[in-house]
Amino acid sequence: MPDYARYVEGARAAVAEACVVCRQVQSALDQVRSITKDDLSPVTVADFASQAIIGRALRGALGRGVILVAEETSHFLRGREHDAHLTATLEAVSPVWPDASADELLDAIDVGAGDTHHGGFWTLDPIDGTKGFLRGQQYAVALAYVEHAEPTVGVLGCPNLSRDFSRPFDERDERGSLYFAVRHEGLYELPADDVGAVAVRVQRLDHASGEAISVCMSVGRAHSSERDTERVLERVAAGGIPTGEPARLDSQCKYAVVGRGQADAYLRLPAKKGYVERIWDHAAGSLIATEGGCFVTDIHGRALDFSHGRGLQKNLGIVCAPPRVHGALIEAIDVLGIEAE
Repeated sequence: MPDYARYVEGARAAVAEACVVCRQVQSALDQVRSITKDDLSPVTVADFASQAIIGRALRGALGRGVILVAEETSHFLRGREHDAHLTATLEAVSPVWPDASADELLDAIDVGAGDTHHGGFWTLDPIDGTKGFLRGQQYAVALAYVEHAEPTVGVLGCPNLSRDFSRPFDERDERGSLYFAVRHEGLYELPADDVGAVAVRVQRLDHASGEAISVCMSVGRAHSSERDTERVLERVAAGGIPTGEPARLDSQCKYAVVGRGQADAYLRLPAKKGYVERIWDHAAGSLIATEGGCFVTDIHGRALDFSHGRGLQKNLGIVCAPPRVHGALIEAIDVLGIEAE
């Protein structure tokens, strides 16, 4: 049985370091673009830097046998035509890894080239919410340990997300928030810039009868069908649960916002036939929300199954909400017959 205390401590430290690196890149978007001559390069550099930092940190804390399944490989950075991106990535990791060599950096990125054919493995989205990152708004660093089809450790770094519910989501918080959870042991919160701070347990309340619900929506175009979301919410409202103002933000920060009680639902209704959710897009966030007091399933009410490789092949869409709202949403989706078009 894994030493979960050791796992969560190592994962917290790794994500906190990655948050430092990502904040620096986001604060220097134009400078990175000037180095690479590529408008999208800041998020590319941040992706690689975040993954390298976490691969290195997990190995340092848990040993070289760590199995990490992540989005990136070093192939792009190994091309001579991308030397500028490699230079920018080395500069990005320097605040927490000042003596990194190019070979060490590339090898650390490739720690994430593991596979899912193990009883337990880590999965990482080094930058979740690329559009939010490039806008200077919300994004997340999402790391989870998966065992036997379900996440058992989750850490979600939200570098720009304030713990003050009154702060607008489009404002960058100077400290950010970090959430972590071990299955069946609750959800905890602390500042993203101080992993040694005393963590506070977070437990949201179920939705009260008659209260309007706030639903998380992406800022721009998303993978979820907003038309179907509107239909579902109209149906739910007809059943006595009105809808208030949406919570507009990007990334797995949505899971944290629902898990801590600032919003009441996060829906990903399939926008096109054949789309398969990736495990790193939901492993950490789903555990964070669950341990905060929410149900997280697919649109048919089935538990998310992380045992089929890099995709949630056996699931369709996502419904995350506290129990009362979750039941109403699942019922509405069923009545409306919502499936991928």
